[in-house]
Amino acid sequence: MSGPAPKVEDVQKSSDSFAVDLSSSRPQASFFVAQSMLRALAAASTLVALSVMVTSKQTVVIFGMRFEAHYNYSSAFRFLLGVDAVVCGFSLMSLVFLCCLRRPGSNFRHYFFLFLHDLVIMVLMISGCSAASAVGYVGRYGEEKMGWLAVCNRVAKFCNRTLVSVVLSYLAFFCYFALSITSARKLALLSAH
Repeated sequence: MSGPAPKVEDVQKSSDSFAVDLSSSRPQASFFVAQSMLRALAAASTLVALSVMVTSKQTVVIFGMRFEAHYNYSSAFRFLLGVDAVVCGFSLMSLVFLCCLRRPGSNFRHYFFLFLHDLVIMVLMISGCSAASAVGYVGRYGEEKMGWLAVCNRVAKFCNRTLVSVVLSYLAFFCYFALSITSARKLALLSAH
């Protein structure tokens, strides 16, 4: 009815090759899932940071004079807002690029471009975060030696909203830090083979 029974060695070889295929595709799948999740988290956090920063505004009256605190009055906060917008857009575009990388037979150079993208975005994100952090620190605590007074005791709502925006931007930075590490690792593994 059927041909000769397969030998034990042949069955073992075929099962070993099947296990190797599974093990090689599993890290590949986990790489793409981690990359997708981190990019989506970075896009979401920068989008929320944008909306929180744009809506941060407070008006107070001190000694009969009206003062308004708005993100637009600080060049550092405007810079962070621009960085958040760029990072959000490039995060969404890199998700599309990542889907193209998932295709079988994608070029080795494309992983390098992904790593380069992640590195540039990470550096851009930390520059925006650090500029806004410096201005936020002076706003919250002042700088006595320079004669700059703290203003957050008078416009606490504004300061708290900008703090939330900066923290969300730092979350995006840490996402891109992790993305840079995973992209570099993937590039190193690919170059070793």
